[in-house]
Amino acid sequence: MPNQNLTYFPKNITRNAIITYLLALMTCSVLYMKYALMWYWVFFGVIEVVGFFYFSNVITKDWQWLSDKAFSNKLFNTSLVIRVLYVLFSYWFYYVMTDGTYFDMNAADVLYYHDVARHVSNQIRNGEWNIISNVMSYGQATLSDSGYMSYLSIVYYVSNDNILFSRLLKALWSSWTVLLVYKLAYRNFGSNIARIAAIMCMLMPNFIYYCGLHLKEIEMVFLEMLFIERADNILREKRLKAGKLISVMLIPIVLFAFRTALAAVLIIALGTAILLSKNRIISKTQRIVLIIGMTLFVGILFLGNTSFGKDVVEMWQTGASKQKDNMEWRSKRKNGNEFAKYAGAAVFAPMIFTIPFPTMVETDGQEGQKMIHGGNFDKNIISFFTIFAMFLMLFSGKWREHVLPIAVLCGYLFVLAFSEFAHSERFHLPSLPLSLMFAADGIIMLKTTPRYKRWFGYWCVFMFFAAVAWNWFKLAGRGLI
Repeated sequence: MPNQNLTYFPKNITRNAIITYLLALMTCSVLYMKYALMWYWVFFGVIEVVGFFYFSNVITKDWQWLSDKAFSNKLFNTSLVIRVLYVLFSYWFYYVMTDGTYFDMNAADVLYYHDVARHVSNQIRNGEWNIISNVMSYGQATLSDSGYMSYLSIVYYVSNDNILFSRLLKALWSSWTVLLVYKLAYRNFGSNIARIAAIMCMLMPNFIYYCGLHLKEIEMVFLEMLFIERADNILREKRLKAGKLISVMLIPIVLFAFRTALAAVLIIALGTAILLSKNRIISKTQRIVLIIGMTLFVGILFLGNTSFGKDVVEMWQTGASKQKDNMEWRSKRKNGNEFAKYAGAAVFAPMIFTIPFPTMVETDGQEGQKMIHGGNFDKNIISFFTIFAMFLMLFSGKWREHVLPIAVLCGYLFVLAFSEFAHSERFHLPSLPLSLMFAADGIIMLKTTPRYKRWFGYWCVFMFFAAVAWNWFKLAGRGLI
């Protein structure tokens, strides 16, 4: 049985967060009345915010006496039910909103992935099994896109190009990801924090939302968390098992075909964990063996004439210039924001744990951001506890007990802050499971350190003004007000 002194998601956080959201939404609707959100985007937002915060409180209370095994089973099954129901709903919703395409509004990458996968699946049926080569040639894909399209091509081949089947699989991968977060958090922080973290991941609207899209984020985040959870487990084992480590290291190699930056960060984070973790976590002998193994692995992967190494070097060399060029393009494109050209790493980096801010006004071509604005607000609020936990661990020295997840979270966000996608909600998704895990730790620590409690109230006030100001920025930058 779990510890009888179980904690739960506090009701005062639920209350303050929901009130802050409703006040911000109403203020934006009044101040920018001409561009107030359509009722269905408001409906999504209310469900995303009230559902997340209310049920985080209720479920952590109701499930606190379950055994670890019963909790794991209920966590997975409930996650799966929520995601399957959303997949079915979004399948119908997109059909209605787009006059029968089953894809999200203003789909770009989605239609590209679908077209390539459908073509390659037909090639497989004709006996052409060189899947990656066919993806690269037909779709003119880069390495970082080829993995998902190859996967989707196989799914289409198995399901006869069934769109719904591929999204139901996403519900499965996402539910498994929630379970991986629980296991990782349990090993690092214990039962109380692990349960809060897992339930927040189960309810997080952004994870649910991407189950209804034809994008690669769900599968990519699953592979990321599978690597972190398994690598963390191997590092903490008393006896090093080379076979298990080698099999785990195949995951970032696969991830290079999904997102170069994420794969590189995972490898660097593992090396950082080997070097900096406490001796009680990794023995001196294990550390020496792992350092030798990682040196050989990195040498083979990056120093040879491989696509992996070339992509990482190019990403490092062109990150800042690409960000600047992208901001310029965003300011000049149709329906673009002229203020975007002033944004950059100096603006994004201080807020990287918190952004993107929610879109609470009607702007053309941003239906996806309006649909998920409540989920973004949830992330904005919860990021306070992530930052709080990070500061306390830094000053107490406890960060050395959690080097791997910290290195992944901070490393990925650092890279993202200097990229052209720093304010893109989609590109923040790989950081979200770890951010929620540390937020759960921050929530518990805030309860045990009352002198800091008032800071959450200040954060809610800040988020109210940030949301209102952000939506003014969106409208003013487009010349609408």
